[in-house]
Amino acid sequence: MARGKIAAEKNNGANLGFEEKLWQAADKMRGHMNPGDYKHVALGLIFLKYISDAFEARRSYLSQEVAKTGSPMFVKEPGAREQIIEDPDEYAAENVFWVPEKARWSFLQARAKQPTIGKLVDDAMVAVEQKNPSLKGILFKDYANSALDKQKLGELIDLIGTIGLGDQESRSKDILGRVYEYFLSRFASAEGKKGGEFYTPRCIVRLLVEMIEPYKGRVYDPCCGSSGMFVQSEEFILAHGGRIGDLSIFGQESNPTTWKLAKMNLALRGIEANLGPHHGDTFHNDLHRDLKADFILANPPFNMSDWGGDRLRNDVRWKYGVPPVGNANFAWVEHMVHHLAPQGIAAFVLANGSMSSNQSGEGDIRKNLIEADLVDCMIALPGQLFYGTQIPACLWFLSRDKKNGKFRDRRGQTLFIDARKLGRMVDRTHKELADEDIQRIAKTYHAWRGEKDAGKYEDVAGFCKSAELKDIEQHGHVLTPGRFVGAEEVEDDGEPFEDKMKRLTTQLSEQFEESAKLEKDIRENLKKVGYGI
Repeated sequence: MARGKIAAEKNNGANLGFEEKLWQAADKMRGHMNPGDYKHVALGLIFLKYISDAFEARRSYLSQEVAKTGSPMFVKEPGAREQIIEDPDEYAAENVFWVPEKARWSFLQARAKQPTIGKLVDDAMVAVEQKNPSLKGILFKDYANSALDKQKLGELIDLIGTIGLGDQESRSKDILGRVYEYFLSRFASAEGKKGGEFYTPRCIVRLLVEMIEPYKGRVYDPCCGSSGMFVQSEEFILAHGGRIGDLSIFGQESNPTTWKLAKMNLALRGIEANLGPHHGDTFHNDLHRDLKADFILANPPFNMSDWGGDRLRNDVRWKYGVPPVGNANFAWVEHMVHHLAPQGIAAFVLANGSMSSNQSGEGDIRKNLIEADLVDCMIALPGQLFYGTQIPACLWFLSRDKKNGKFRDRRGQTLFIDARKLGRMVDRTHKELADEDIQRIAKTYHAWRGEKDAGKYEDVAGFCKSAELKDIEQHGHVLTPGRFVGAEEVEDDGEPFEDKMKRLTTQLSEQFEESAKLEKDIRENLKKVGYGI
């Protein structure tokens, strides 16, 4: 049931416009806390609200079922009904976490104004982890910290309590899941460069997923951040009528706090994934050493210089060349190729420099990848898409099998797409790809691959080009799309050249006259106040 004005305002439509109001209200309660610290406070409470509401919904259902005469659950033995309602297995069977009484949202919200609310929330988190081993060590448990204003904490609990579930459990998950993701994105923006390490903009993830269409198989992200790639993969499957169980998810994250965010993000949506038993450095402690993935989705840290490459000079993963110690870009690329199944496809984000750099052997690695016919598609992205970095970025698509029997044989060819002119500004500093931009790019790729119902592919000057291996060789194995797609064709407006030049020069002459008049007026006004020039 929706509670409170914020939830009620938008609870009847798919467009959850209350997210921004919720964020603004929550951010006001942050006080002097650093966004990076407050992130765990707010997201932890949203997670607790979710599992508590899911628990209460399941509990209500069980109560109704055991009360029905003739129901399969109906039993005559004294106390048996209560045993069913209090049986943790009845909740686990529906992927619902068991929430002890002192951790339930109603219990905490009733005590939100008490000065001990911080300790009560810590105790709640501990109790949830004790009853649910899969959450052990995941939840934030520092709400009693003296630096956290307890009055503001109580207000935040009341605010999050206004996020209503609605009548349907599926909608409940959608609302709280989207609020969680929205808060992730806003914290990423607030934290700047550091925030970009745990959050990849939704539009970029959507584009990657729409391109490679991970319907069935093993999906892997070696630097999974807060698990946005996995969430979008699951949403894609549901949107296209597929089955969630057809995907097996594997990930790894080196940052311990981000690993916890990822585990919470997946648990909040009921997504099962193997992120390893703990956080871990992908290069030095590969937790999925034997994995061969059908789909790889990733947004590795750009131009990472301190990846410890000096200790991995003879690693088995460097089949196409030893990556430089001072930049991990191609270490990530070769790591992903190493984990790619025989018919697998990898889609990932890299800094633009990866397309053209020849420093420290990077050009040789790129050349070897091209000549091995692994490079399927390259996309140049617009600027200002990412939080905390102005480094221009691109998308790489690597395929082990360009002769896939389901599609057109594209061996010896690479698709180049220049999407730098696409996108729209959403605030002063950030841009995003609109739905139509994502669909245009994805449909171009699917048509090029010869997928059913994707239409016929054609080169479009200034936007896309299907290039042969010899064309790439002529460009020195540089993969910048702008080198291949050419200039956009300008439509002829039909005005004769002589007429156009006469009109433009007349217009320019009028502007020169206006400029001279303005200059004269400015000089006279400066002279009047004693500053003649």
